[in-house]
Amino acid sequence: MIRRAAVHRVAMRHPGDVAAIEALFDAGVPDPRDVVAILGKTEGNGCVNDFTRAFAVQSLTQMLAVRLGTAPAEVAHRVAMVMSGGTEGGLSPHFLVFSVGRTDAAANPAGALAIATAFTRDFAPEEIGRMAQVEATAEAIRAAASGMAEIHYVQIKCPLLTTERIAEAASRGATVATHDTYASMGLSRGASALGVALALGEVARDALADAAIGSDTALYSGRAGTSAGVELMRNEIILFGMSPDWAGDLVIAHDVMADAIDLPAVQRALRAAGLDAGGGQLPDAEQARLVAVLAKAEPSSDGRIRGARHIMNEDSDINATRHARALVGGVIAAATGRTALFVSGGAEHQGPDGGGPVAVIARRADL
Repeated sequence: MIRRAAVHRVAMRHPGDVAAIEALFDAGVPDPRDVVAILGKTEGNGCVNDFTRAFAVQSLTQMLAVRLGTAPAEVAHRVAMVMSGGTEGGLSPHFLVFSVGRTDAAANPAGALAIATAFTRDFAPEEIGRMAQVEATAEAIRAAASGMAEIHYVQIKCPLLTTERIAEAASRGATVATHDTYASMGLSRGASALGVALALGEVARDALADAAIGSDTALYSGRAGTSAGVELMRNEIILFGMSPDWAGDLVIAHDVMADAIDLPAVQRALRAAGLDAGGGQLPDAEQARLVAVLAKAEPSSDGRIRGARHIMNEDSDINATRHARALVGGVIAAATGRTALFVSGGAEHQGPDGGGPVAVIARRADL
């Protein structure tokens, strides 16, 4: 028997609403024992104090513990959970449930979606946003990537610094990368993304150093999506790729948006996954085959989009990443005809400055 990946997208009424996932389990697809990862877009602010992410993880963990007949701590060891806060604009809160089962069907020689998960050790506060996080992430990815012919996207949930964590490090005489808790989110995302770049050969090891993290925008991965949260101290990693040794009708493809309005990059990713909008929005039949879109959003540091000034970095009322999520979410929604999109803000070292990777999971038309 060989492995086959499945992806289910369900809506949520609030961050703790797991009823739609329970309905899937009640229907027998998927078997909760086969679930390897859950991604969620929650309606919080996506910042340090966004506890919608922790609320969703807690709710999912408790539900899975009951379904699996195990302790909540065991769930954390077997299921990677990546909650991304912020559904600004028209983005719709939703969960993506990823499972891996076994089948008697033949492997797809053209390649099928393959999924692997990995977990780093817990980081000390002084390691967050520094090379220790980069190297531990790269090591975990290399170990998990065995047998995956092509890796198209690596989704990571990473930790951030809080005042309490900073104080704990200071009590031991350790210094942290920053005392700004919000800035720590970007450094953690950036270090995690550079770990992807290092593991996938996109950046050379000798180009990396603590000082480059969060500052050298020329260093980036075109296949990393990282999201920081207060609810963990390790990196939880999900690899999405293609393999001729897996069965199924799901495929994944990716591209890189050069800036926040790079619609052609989104359309290239859709076409690479076998979907054709004919230059416009996906028609109904193509939308039915679209399973998920994963993307990153980041305001350009120079305050410009194709020469025109934007104020995302200067708005004291609304955080810049919230603006970016709404903007990129709107561009992708227009291309796909869908608002349940996993658009995550904060793209440090994830694509070029002001841009970011976009990945598409779809069903083949010929299967």
